[in-house]
Amino acid sequence: MNLPLKDTLPAKKIALGAIILATIFYYVLRPNPPEPAVSRAPTTVPTAEPIAAQQHVGTLPYPGGPEGYIGSKACANCHEKQYESWYRSYHRTMTQALTPESVLADFADIKLDANDERFHLSETNGTYWVAISALTDAALPEQSSPDQVHLQLAMITGSHHMQVFWLPGVFGNMQIGFPFTWLIDDQRWVPRHDTFIRDPDAEPVVEVWNQVCIRCHTTGGIPKPNKEEGIFETEVAELGISCEACHGPGEAHVALRKKEAEQGALLQPSQDPIIQPADLPADRSAQVCGACHSMKWFDKSEAWEAHGFRFRPGDDLNDTTPVIRASNLEEQPWLASVLEKNPALLGDFFWSDGMIRVSGREYNGLVESACHTSGHLSCVSCHSMHNSEPNDQLARNRSGNQACTQCHESIGADTAAHTRHPKTSSGSLCYNCHMPHTTYGILKAIRSHEIDSPTVAAEKATGRPNACNLCHANQTLAWTATHLEVWFGQSPPELSEEDRTIPNISKHLLNGDAGQRALAAWTLGWDSSQEASGKDWQPALLARSLDDRYSAVRYIAGKSLETFPGFQDFAYDFVSPASDRSRAASDAAEHWKATRPKAITTNPAIKFFDNNGYPREDLMQQLLSNQDPRPIRLRE
Repeated sequence: MNLPLKDTLPAKKIALGAIILATIFYYVLRPNPPEPAVSRAPTTVPTAEPIAAQQHVGTLPYPGGPEGYIGSKACANCHEKQYESWYRSYHRTMTQALTPESVLADFADIKLDANDERFHLSETNGTYWVAISALTDAALPEQSSPDQVHLQLAMITGSHHMQVFWLPGVFGNMQIGFPFTWLIDDQRWVPRHDTFIRDPDAEPVVEVWNQVCIRCHTTGGIPKPNKEEGIFETEVAELGISCEACHGPGEAHVALRKKEAEQGALLQPSQDPIIQPADLPADRSAQVCGACHSMKWFDKSEAWEAHGFRFRPGDDLNDTTPVIRASNLEEQPWLASVLEKNPALLGDFFWSDGMIRVSGREYNGLVESACHTSGHLSCVSCHSMHNSEPNDQLARNRSGNQACTQCHESIGADTAAHTRHPKTSSGSLCYNCHMPHTTYGILKAIRSHEIDSPTVAAEKATGRPNACNLCHANQTLAWTATHLEVWFGQSPPELSEEDRTIPNISKHLLNGDAGQRALAAWTLGWDSSQEASGKDWQPALLARSLDDRYSAVRYIAGKSLETFPGFQDFAYDFVSPASDRSRAASDAAEHWKATRPKAITTNPAIKFFDNNGYPREDLMQQLLSNQDPRPIRLRE
């Protein structure tokens, strides 16, 4: 997420024409002084179905972008293998036009209801449409009606975990967020607001792609709001993240190679403007990725809306869009005025000590890591676009400890001596201790990219779960403090009675804020945690989370519950009515009681478990009754 943050617009309704478009015009496009909006009527409409009174054809961003960009197809002519590996990646498919090849969602006569409106999805000759009608008590007519709005969807974001669709906003090529998201693994539509950690009592928001997503989900994007005419004339060099996003504009490079061919001799490499991130110093190399994978600052002097960002691979990112470092606010005095207007801003992105806590901002973690600031670690030390598999894009031989032991050779020679865990256990994987799953995003936990070491003091200060208890989920914070003191000489901080008697992850799941609960729910379904903590007591806790106020927590708890014996086919819908969710939570708890083992081995000093090793109902209810009620919004 970049700043300034005019990324969402208040609106009770998502679709029915005039209200939302007037709202968007007022907040985003209105000139100063205000003048009437001028919308451009579509020049063509499909003829395969009746034409509604209000019908708008989807318009993609215009091809163009900043000077010097020529598109990935120009690279394919000479770099065929690199083009093929990029083409398989999720970077390429980050933003796409809607085609039968790109759409993974079901549009076959689908009806979705939200906010007193019905959204009727359909496909016609390879084009994708939504008819929007007011939802009344009477059955809606199946045929087109003058009261319906028919919109052609033209653009899609995502292809890995979920797909987000965009509605034409009438004002030029404005794109507005469709209020439902397709979950790829689940093969289903869900309300978009249910795929985030957002206060369920907060007012719904309208997302404008042209001002927010364009920043990182395209190559060479230029929003170009035309405030005189009240429209967007957005341009992109290419949809998705393509070759020139990482290597820089290619026009001069292609011209140079043509000149070489004409002269029959190679020119000096220094004359070639193309950038190879792996050949740059670690700081500049990482900034190529950090241009998107960070929370950074820009203001009107950057003039990005009219011309796009000035940063190019190889530049110093701090010269144009410096990354916000919440742990070093005193070195960023320009941020004070922003925080004065948006006092909750840092809490939407960072833990209280400045560690980033949301996905997509991995560079914010890297720049706080000694391996980067005092060493040579960069993004390409572990990741590769062209020498990897699309999922996570870890470079070959970087899925285990090799990423760390390429520098820390002495530790690699005797891992167990350093970790105090068996060499072949998950406790001897470097990243389980130094890059734990304390970041939230895309309905799951992901690894922190700020490389540090676990401490109980940090958890007490921030509420961020420590790496030890993420694996040893059946142990208390005091247990961890004792081991870190004996093994590494860490002085334990003052601990509460709960810290000594309640398993730490159980406390986070039942008692924490929504972000902590989401991480804890994911942890109980994680194979490394189950390896260290057993796999027979967790369903008693996860059942309680099926009725959590936050839909994202409910979803994650349901997915973790499915990893336990007897729950693989448990019937549960995280967006079902509250009464159904409450019934499912009770059913899951009863099912666990009926199928649980006769006795579970636990530490008798931990009062959270009874004599059979079962979580105590009274203590679970006590923790739930004191759950942190603060509204949480994590802006992944």
